[in-house]
Amino acid sequence: MVSKILFWSGFGLAVRFWQLGIEMRPFFQKENWLIYPIYGGLGASFGYWLQGVENKQMRILNETRERLLEKRRRRAEREGGVSPGTKEEGLFPAAPQNANHA
Repeated sequence: MVSKILFWSGFGLAVRFWQLGIEMRPFFQKENWLIYPIYGGLGASFGYWLQGVENKQMRILNETRERLLEKRRRRAEREGGVSPGTKEEGLFPAAPQNANHA
């Protein structure tokens, strides 16, 4: 989480430097020192928001995955077919190796 916030904070500062470069103004003047923390803070707040969005999406994806696995497990039990496997095995585990198959 901290890495995204630091990245976007640096990105906010880079935007300010780019803006001053386009305007061909010096980077370090007295009035510019007040603006840098503002741009860095805006970038950091965007990174914090983006991290929250990612956490929410991952939570939703994991819940959906678990629901689908449970649904497949119930269907396999009902039909007497092959079990869809555990979370560690994946959705479709390898068939058991038979010594008679050669």
